[in-house]
Amino acid sequence: MAADAAAEPRFRAAVAADVPALVALVESAYRGEASRVGWTTEADLLDGRRTDEEGVAELMGRPDSLVLVAELAGAPVACCHLERRGGAGYFGMFAVSPAAQGGGLGRRVLARAEEWARTEWGADRMEMTVIEQRADLIAWYERRGFARTGEFEPFPYGDERFGVPLRPDLRFAKLSKSLHP
Repeated sequence: MAADAAAEPRFRAAVAADVPALVALVESAYRGEASRVGWTTEADLLDGRRTDEEGVAELMGRPDSLVLVAELAGAPVACCHLERRGGAGYFGMFAVSPAAQGGGLGRRVLARAEEWARTEWGADRMEMTVIEQRADLIAWYERRGFARTGEFEPFPYGDERFGVPLRPDLRFAKLSKSLHP
């Protein structure tokens, strides 16, 4: 898939029929043995599911919320969730198929998400949360202009919709990036 990863993806808003494929995409990028093919795996931190059909459908149904899909050859290979929160765009549920990682597709999805938040919602910044222990992933975002805010959110221990923690010290670091040129 490396050659395909260099191709220009087609971006569109997800629709209800996409939900099963998006759940499979997110799961493949973060959980289980299949996720270990790529570098975004959380399999050493969390077991269980990363999301489910109800959760993805709920994100799609929220006001000021969008699940953006990137397709190559008609198949979803990346996605993210965007939500308007005041003057900011919130970026989450970012997943790139492990087979398509490392070719710049993730950078293109992030850039498209930032463009959407800025042009469609007038957002002046993009915000996100990342599991603090994911230093490699936080560094990836920092190379793309995000900075740690110094704020944290607790991990929802006991709520298996977010996975089954394999360690007791998980929490989310908040990151932010200005969307002004």
